[in-house]
Amino acid sequence: MLKKIKKYMRLKRQVKLCKKISKNTNIDDKLIIFSAFAGNSYTCSPKAIYKYIVNNPKYKDYKFVWAFKKIEDKIKYFNDERTELVKYNSKKFFEKLSQAKYWVFNFKTPEYFIKKKGQVFIQCWHGTPLKRLGCDIKIEHGNKATGLKKIHTSYKDDAKKYDYFISPSKFATEKFCSAFALDKLNKENIIIEKGYPRNEYLFTYNEKDVENIKKSLGLPKNKKIILYAPTFRDNQYQNGKGHTYKLGINLLRLKEKLSDDYIILMRLHYLVSNVIDVSQFKNFVYDVSDYEDINELYVIADMLITDYSSVFFDYANLKRPILFYMYDLDEYKNNIRDFYIDLNDLPGPIVENEKDLIKDIRNIDNIFIEYKENYKKLNEKYNYLDCGKVTEKIVKECIN
Repeated sequence: MLKKIKKYMRLKRQVKLCKKISKNTNIDDKLIIFSAFAGNSYTCSPKAIYKYIVNNPKYKDYKFVWAFKKIEDKIKYFNDERTELVKYNSKKFFEKLSQAKYWVFNFKTPEYFIKKKGQVFIQCWHGTPLKRLGCDIKIEHGNKATGLKKIHTSYKDDAKKYDYFISPSKFATEKFCSAFALDKLNKENIIIEKGYPRNEYLFTYNEKDVENIKKSLGLPKNKKIILYAPTFRDNQYQNGKGHTYKLGINLLRLKEKLSDDYIILMRLHYLVSNVIDVSQFKNFVYDVSDYEDINELYVIADMLITDYSSVFFDYANLKRPILFYMYDLDEYKNNIRDFYIDLNDLPGPIVENEKDLIKDIRNIDNIFIEYKENYKKLNEKYNYLDCGKVTEKIVKECIN
């Protein structure tokens, strides 16, 4: 109870501060503020949009702000004198948030992000949804952090701020409209259905990029790479700590069976607060949860293993094998989120135990051939807009 009171009082202070700052600042028509995953990373569509604009002479007199939780880790990525880095949720951040004409974010923002008339919020989001989002979640008590009614309200309230919402497909457009209540808000027209800027990299990278990424991570050259990227569980949550994650896979067993031929890159969801110790699996498991841009992990991976994360939609652009390790499928479907699509349409098998997972990894080439038709249909339905020219189209429509 005491933690809830403290959280409420902190929220009240933030709202008061933001209102005061908002009232005392003017909008700069040539200032753009960027942030990805609530200040955690320099990545995703905000990064792609920033890189396009900062290198475009048309925007030479614009200024840019990037918000990060740890600025010192990000300085190395920036060399343009027009770009300022600020600490996410600091007073300076709220000043820039209030001044910027354009907000370019890929996450649901807190209620104390006060948007003024004349500002433009470009919601990039961060993936084609497999699991249900926002107002489409119907399972009560599936989320330990908050109640169902509050989830619905928060998504709807955030959507009221949006001026543009980037979508990669007709399917995603339909789900975003219902999940964020855009249909009920009469805001369906804000959808920009032109593909994801972040996925351009998957069509433009080269072998030198692959070589450099592997070298930076210190990976062996003679083994195949598995990218393991599970999502978080709404029901794994600790007050005062946030979402945690119970590793539903026996890495020791995988090491015994696979380490001669494979290594695993383990990438946990950005909302997961606990660190999983993989030191005993040295030279077999590499924790890349803090690696800046998941696109760079996609292009070096020979296969992807995920569960309910949307990462497989993006990875499918590379036309490489995917396995779905859903060891808690019944619980997730019936007690946590449920899904938007028929799991029979996935471009790879659902695996529910480690024995089958190891067997399928060893048989991955045959499995990839077996799921070839599913793979083709998936790319035709969900990734048909992804290409190397998406960002330019988005920027032309949303900025200026």
